[in-house]
Amino acid sequence: MGTQIIMRDGEPEYAVIPWADYQALLEQAGRTPVIESPDERRPVRPALAALRALREEQGHSVQALARVVGISPSYLDMIERGEREPNDAIKRALAHALGLDGWEAGA
Repeated sequence: MGTQIIMRDGEPEYAVIPWADYQALLEQAGRTPVIESPDERRPVRPALAALRALREEQGHSVQALARVVGISPSYLDMIERGEREPNDAIKRALAHALGLDGWEAGA
């Protein structure tokens, strides 16, 4: 598997590379490679369970918040119900849209 480029609005936004290549890049940059497997799943944080209440408290509709974050309203609804675990990029986008310093700030 090679590098995958993910586009948004016709512009490259993310590059997805194989795990071994990522580790090699970290080493070349003088950083310690990540030891843990990327497949280790973390439990849903309490802040994630409170996402719906936080969104409603701030007066955001599912549609409006989903649009700002760049996901579908149905996916946001599944996150709020605990049926899906969002990736870190979506968590950061949600935290930014809801005015949190970081996702853990709401935990």
